Amino acid sequence: MNSQNLDLPESITIEVRSAKATDVPAIHKLIEHWAHKDRMLLRPIDDLFANLRDFFVAEDMSVGIPQIIGTGALHILWGDIAEIRGLAVAPKLTARGIGRQLVKACEDEARFLGVPTLFAWTYAVAFFERCGFTKIDKSRELHPRVWSECLRCTFYNNCNENGMIKQLEGVPIPEGLPKPPISQVPPGIT
Repeated sequence: MNSQNLDLPESITIEVRSAKATDVPAIHKLIEHWAHKDRMLLRPIDDLFANLRDFFVAEDMSVGIPQIIGTGALHILWGDIAEIRGLAVAPKLTARGIGRQLVKACEDEARFLGVPTLFAWTYAVAFFERCGFTKIDKSRELHPRVWSECLRCTFYNNCNENGMIKQLEGVPIPEGLPKPPISQVPPGIT
């Protein structure tokens, strides 16, 4: 994935790049901040290391030593769907386009990998709608891999997040994929 640059107001310049192992403590700190405010799910640090290749970071390049100010991950669920997860921006830098650039990095990676559908569980419906996602009803049939990920969530029986989905233009649905195991909407999710 190539890095992306975006000049922001007030002399902040960010670069979005793939995460490195040394970024994990900063990624964890950002996610932990928003998780403690009940705005996202907490991701254990061992989970971050195990899924490091999924993550992107946004760095503030305008300071002497670049600072990580945002993170987001593209987690492949199946050959035709990926989840955007772990999307977090430094609290003092929200609403400045950083989250949108991280979503774009995830979209670009999905395009590169040939994955046509993006999905997210979120409390930030308006943000994802501005990024071209559509809110979906949890009672509708979702990809079985979406539900399989839910089984590991601590809020499995009391989920308040909203499902958001986006079909990437120009990315064909892969042919010849094996079918994932059949799954129904888990109890307590409807």
